[in-house]
Amino acid sequence: MKSISQIGLLGFGEVGHMLAEDLGVYDVTLCAYDTKFAAGTPPTARDQELTCASPQEMAARSELIISAVTAEQTVHAAKSVLTGLKPGTYFLDLNSASPGAKTKAAEAINGAGGLYVEAAIMSPVDPKRLSSPILLGGPYAEQFKSIGEGLGLANLSVFASDYGKASAAKLCRSVVIKGLEALLFESLVTARRYGVEDTVLTSLSDLLPGPDWEELSLYMIERSLEHGERRSEEMREAGKAVRDVWVNPLMSNATAQRQLGASLENAGTRFTDLTSCLDALSTRRGALEQV
Repeated sequence: MKSISQIGLLGFGEVGHMLAEDLGVYDVTLCAYDTKFAAGTPPTARDQELTCASPQEMAARSELIISAVTAEQTVHAAKSVLTGLKPGTYFLDLNSASPGAKTKAAEAINGAGGLYVEAAIMSPVDPKRLSSPILLGGPYAEQFKSIGEGLGLANLSVFASDYGKASAAKLCRSVVIKGLEALLFESLVTARRYGVEDTVLTSLSDLLPGPDWEELSLYMIERSLEHGERRSEEMREAGKAVRDVWVNPLMSNATAQRQLGASLENAGTRFTDLTSCLDALSTRRGALEQV
C-alpha cells in the first residue's frame, strides 16, 4: 500500500474543515486552497498555517488531493490544479456533480498524469464524518480503497471500475431525498397557513407508518433552510444526469427551485419543534412566493 503523507484540500468549506480536523490526527501534512481566500476573505488564524496561495501550490505539495467544492465548480476545480499536479497524485472527487462532469474532471486529471478517483458520499457528512458511506468509481478506485482506509475513511466501497456510475447512484438517491425535503417544506408551510398541519401529519403516519413524520419533517425542513443553496446546486446536477439519459428532469428542476427558495428564508434560527419552525416560516412572504 502506498503511504500518503501530504494531503491537499481543494475547497475549505464545511466538508474541508471537517476533513482537516479528522485527518489532522494522522501522521500527514495538510494544506488547503479555497477561492474565497483569493477573493479576499482571509482565513482564520487557526486555518492560516494550512492555507496555500493557489491551487497549483496546493497540488505541488500533495500526494493526495481531496476536492470538496460546490457541485457546479467540479470540473473547473479539477482543471485548476493541473499545472501543479505531480504524476501519480491521487485526486479524490467528493463533489455531488453529474456523471458527465465527473467524467470531464477525470479526463483532465488523468490526462495530466494524476489518478482520479470518483467518490459519492451516500449520507449526510455529519455526524458520521470520515465514517460516512462512500462509493468509489474508476480504474484507480480499488487501489485507493486501502489508502483511504488507512486515513480513517472507514466506509469505502468500490462501486464501479468506470466513471459516472457512483455519481449516478448518488444523484438518483438525491432526487428522492432532496425531493422529499422540498415536498415537506412546501406541503407543511402551506398546511400551517391553512391550520391543517396536524391532519396532514396524521395522514402521512397512517399511509406511511414507520418514521416519526413530525420529527422527520423538522429535520428535513431545517436541512433545506441551512443548506438549500448547496442542495439546489446538487439538484441542478441531478437534472443534468436525468436529462443525459433522455428523461425530462421535471422533479429535479422543481426541487432545485424549492431548495433555493428555502435557503433564502434562512435566518440562522434553530427550532426546537416543528410548530415553531412552521410558524416562523408561515409569517414570512417573499422568497416562498417568488421561487
